[in-house]
Amino acid sequence: MPIAIKMPALSPTMEEGTLAKWLVGVGDTVSAGDIMAEIETDKATMEFEAVDEGVIAKIEVDEGTENVAVGTVIAILAEEGEDVKEAAASGGGSAKAPEPAPAKEEAKAEDKAAQTPAPAAKTAPTPTATAGDRIIASPLAKRIAEQKGIDLAGVQGSGPNGRIVKADVENAQPGATPAQASAAPSAAPQPVAQLDGELDAPYEAQKLNNVRKVIARRLTEAKQTIPHIYLTVDVRLDALLKLRSQLNASLEPDGVKLSVNDLLIKALARALQRVPACNVSFQGDELFQYSREDISVAVAAPSGLITPIIRDAGRKGLAQISTEMKDLAGKARDGKLQPHEFQGGTASLSNLGMFGTKQFDAVINPPQAMILAVGAGEQRPHIVDGALQVATVMSATGSFDHRAIDGADGAQLMQAFQQLCENPMGLVV
Repeated sequence: MPIAIKMPALSPTMEEGTLAKWLVGVGDTVSAGDIMAEIETDKATMEFEAVDEGVIAKIEVDEGTENVAVGTVIAILAEEGEDVKEAAASGGGSAKAPEPAPAKEEAKAEDKAAQTPAPAAKTAPTPTATAGDRIIASPLAKRIAEQKGIDLAGVQGSGPNGRIVKADVENAQPGATPAQASAAPSAAPQPVAQLDGELDAPYEAQKLNNVRKVIARRLTEAKQTIPHIYLTVDVRLDALLKLRSQLNASLEPDGVKLSVNDLLIKALARALQRVPACNVSFQGDELFQYSREDISVAVAAPSGLITPIIRDAGRKGLAQISTEMKDLAGKARDGKLQPHEFQGGTASLSNLGMFGTKQFDAVINPPQAMILAVGAGEQRPHIVDGALQVATVMSATGSFDHRAIDGADGAQLMQAFQQLCENPMGLVV
């Protein structure tokens, strides 16, 4: 019996993905474990492995297709001994007809349909579907039409059998004729029209990739639901920079070169060991207290911000942290991180110091309860042993979830981080 290969859920938060690239074609023989495709999830681009043996009979979803829902049939596999053409025609013996989208998912389904290019019409447009005197339109389209004051009788439907969907109503104008309402916008970027004297600069519309969509959703959720409290300390870095230089000289034969960020990861992990009240997360009626310091480190990747994790950083040596961080950062930039390498974490570190940023307040990455934002180390006047001197000073700001972490506990963590950086021998023992 033909096997329907479906869009997999490659991460716990994945609802849909982009079929970035097929690595097999129709007629190819695959075995369990063979890489079949590259799929862009809500976090990274990941490889999709075959779980059955057979011959690819049909490709149902072309590479480059966006917003493919989890569970959608993307290919048909003919089992050993089956006729490939018959398997392709069958549509897959294990495939089921898609269930109608529930009301709360209708907007998502219609957005997906609106983003799928329609084939060029060879005949006259299908008239708007009606049932007697009733116009057939989706409930969402009806709501939008009512809000915009649009007469659905003048809207050309682009859905099945001429059904009016969300995109048809959004493209229509109040009082528009059917020809005007059905005119589809050009796919090419268009200059923005002047809107009441505002936003009249030209622009190019760019579709959001899955990573950017998740960033937008999660950070909006964080700012709307998490009461942030911000605590800033100035950290003298001279001793840490000197130790780094000494350690790099001793580690050079091993091919290891520590960055300042590697030492800061260790310092945050050790500070969490000293102040465990900050190594927590707020979980409704419960507070999760973690016994391990898993540090999520912000990395700027081409697809957007992602946070690979140094697990158990408090108990790892600096050389191991450095090696792991370089490997994870490379994978993040190439979009090759595996789920276990970026899912989880008990606290985060974001370092914009290399860009010259002096100080900033970072947004907490839920469900974590704190993130440390690190600025640039710079020469500043500083009081050292009661005298004014020039020192290398860095500003660090902790953002804390005030539901889980009190201000005093957050202040103790920042103090512990400051002390560890200014007396860095505590990072090597």
